[in-house]
Amino acid sequence: METIVNIVFPVFGIVLTGYLAGRFGILGTAAAAALNRFIFFIALPPLLFTFTARAPVADVLNWPFIGTFLGGTVLTLVIALAVGRAFFGHTPAAAIVHGLAAVFANTVYMGIPLFLMAFGPDGTIPAIVSALCNLIVIGTVIAAIEVVSSDSATFGKIARDTLMSFARNPLLMAAFGGIAFSYVGFSIPTPVENYLDLLGRAAGPTALFAIGLSLYGQPLRADMHEVGWLVTAKLLVHPALVWLLAVYVFALDTGTMKAAVFLAALPSGALVYVVAQRFDILVARTSAAIILSTAISVVTVSPLLIWLLN
Repeated sequence: METIVNIVFPVFGIVLTGYLAGRFGILGTAAAAALNRFIFFIALPPLLFTFTARAPVADVLNWPFIGTFLGGTVLTLVIALAVGRAFFGHTPAAAIVHGLAAVFANTVYMGIPLFLMAFGPDGTIPAIVSALCNLIVIGTVIAAIEVVSSDSATFGKIARDTLMSFARNPLLMAAFGGIAFSYVGFSIPTPVENYLDLLGRAAGPTALFAIGLSLYGQPLRADMHEVGWLVTAKLLVHPALVWLLAVYVFALDTGTMKAAVFLAALPSGALVYVVAQRFDILVARTSAAIILSTAISVVTVSPLLIWLLN
């Protein structure tokens, strides 16, 4: 109970505050878009760079953890693709978006703030690594949608476009830059470090507030059978498969295993909706899946956080 009061309540309280700010017209959709851009381009890159630059490279490139999280994500994605095709009759492109909604955990806007609150800056590396895995997954998924949606796209063009999208992603570049900084043994000059820390501290609460603000006004008009399955896959199937890999394949230590399972159990992230909008595929259903999985995660994430901290 103390964990819920001290950590879960403040985190979801900020999400609720953002929602209420939208509900009562204090801030609108334009503010949500501006906040999301601030987080993505201004606040999170310094946080990712400084945390990875200070951490030993071996802690960031923890291959058993990466294999566990990515492996569970890929297995869940394969299951969701099959379900999308067999049970919901989706086209290949729609099945890919369907699968993304089932696996793309909100590790950036929710996972990193939660780990910051629970463990402090030194304990955020699992959340950052899982976020990087997710960004690579979403880049690959976008390339896959373009392949199945185009008759003229060549492998070379898709590969170039995918690499360029990775290179233009400020979160990936910041984290990889921090890893390189750590690898060569550089230290961040104190004035620069203070500047980056100051910006990075804004990322956690702003991201949580933006989640709540973005949720207000989103429609729930969708096929609730499919949405229910997506929420189940995201909150239950994904973490269950990560747990199986952590225990029986990669034999992670208890703390690392708990971190991987907890991060996989987070609700669907907003970037799924961005991808759905970009290709105009399953927009209403992905929106509903994000809203419902986020709302239900208040109940599912709380006991998992207690488990993670014990």
